[in-house]
Amino acid sequence: MSLLISTAYLPPLAYISAGIKEEVFRIEIHETFPKQTCRNHCRIYGPNGIQVLSVPVIRTSGNHTQTRDVRISYSLPWQKTHWKSIETAYNNSPFFLFYQDYFEPVFHRKYNFLIDLNAALLETIFSALKVSTQILYTDHFTKFSSRDPREYLVSKKYQLFLPPYHQVFASKSGFISNLSLIDALFNLGPETLPYLKSL
Repeated sequence: MSLLISTAYLPPLAYISAGIKEEVFRIEIHETFPKQTCRNHCRIYGPNGIQVLSVPVIRTSGNHTQTRDVRISYSLPWQKTHWKSIETAYNNSPFFLFYQDYFEPVFHRKYNFLIDLNAALLETIFSALKVSTQILYTDHFTKFSSRDPREYLVSKKYQLFLPPYHQVFASKSGFISNLSLIDALFNLGPETLPYLKSL
């Protein structure tokens, strides 16, 4: 079985939960790149609540740019900013020190295309979770309907209500659902995979 889904930057929990239940993860790269989605945004839990990290991109053909052609802009040091934000958010979480060496190298390497960065992070996530889901790309465009649950996983409206788990700042701001997978990984460690399978 395979899951067809859009690319995502440090994807939310529901996205990864859907992916690990399949043998093949097929990523749609021929779509026209939409703005304001998980394709180049993720949400983490910082000291002041939800923090959105956004990868700056260059759409080489404007509004007609296909996802496969979206390039990453390095006009600002976003990698350094993102990693510092992740450290600030999760340095006190139980498993940050254990997993940081999986992720930090990705933020020191320059990727030309967004799909390459996202693929590297997805492979890192699967490696940390110890799952063997294969990542493939589409060779032609397959349309998602607006009611397709796969599209919902990467849309701006991804406020799914998932079972709570320990979060560093929960005593201050409460439990926040369906953040980036790294939120669960840094807080749950090896229990992340059973949590995902239970969703």
